[in-house]
Amino acid sequence: MIKPRHDIANVKRTIADYFQKQVDVTVNLGRNKVLMFCGKLSGVYPALFTVEPDDKNFLGKTSYSYAEVLCGSVSVKPAKEANPS
Repeated sequence: MIKPRHDIANVKRTIADYFQKQVDVTVNLGRNKVLMFCGKLSGVYPALFTVEPDDKNFLGKTSYSYAEVLCGSVSVKPAKEANPS
C-alpha cells in the first residue's frame, strides 16, 4: 500500500501559516480553464479558508476547502515579492 505524503491536518497547518499574508492562488476549473489571482488570506476556519482578492472587481469564489487543496484543484503559495529590498 502506498502511504500518502499529505493529509488534511498538514494542509490546514500550511494554510494557517499564511494567515493575514499575501498569497498567490491558482484554481483549476476544469477543461483547461485556470484562474490565477493574488490576495490576502483573510480567514482560516475548521472546514475552509477565505482569500480576499486584491482586485475589487473580482467576481470569483473566494472560499475554498482544505480538500480542494489536498486534491490539487486549488494551489495556495506565498506571494512573491515584487520589489525586494
